[in-house]
Amino acid sequence: MINTKVYKAVYELAEKLMKAAAKDDRETFDALFAELNAICIDNENTDKDHPEQWETLADFTEELEDALPIYQKALDKAVAKQSKDHMSSIGFSMAMLQVELGQTDNAIQSLEQAKASAYGIEDNELKAEIDQLLETLKTD
Repeated sequence: MINTKVYKAVYELAEKLMKAAAKDDRETFDALFAELNAICIDNENTDKDHPEQWETLADFTEELEDALPIYQKALDKAVAKQSKDHMSSIGFSMAMLQVELGQTDNAIQSLEQAKASAYGIEDNELKAEIDQLLETLKTD
């Protein structure tokens, strides 16, 4: 379970980051991103560490190559907590990046793992997206 204070801080930062990105406000975006990064680093390997904050950091990391290892860190933390919801959403996000980077085999592997994790979760929309992308990649 994510610490409520941490969740609130991460959620509010994510909202502000989206607004800054929408306005093309580079200065604000960079400052907010640094704040989010600091939260992740401060909480790492403490009882406040949680895959959600790392997943959010990866979501707002602009360089795709830089985002992948952050998603991997989030995924490792989700696996350690046996959080199937996070395992499937992070796996799907990783696969989307891998597709953009032309890493189709890696994307298929990420999706296969995400699909296995998604078994038994309630997010039917995510399950459908995983299946759809997997089918697309396997038929190309």
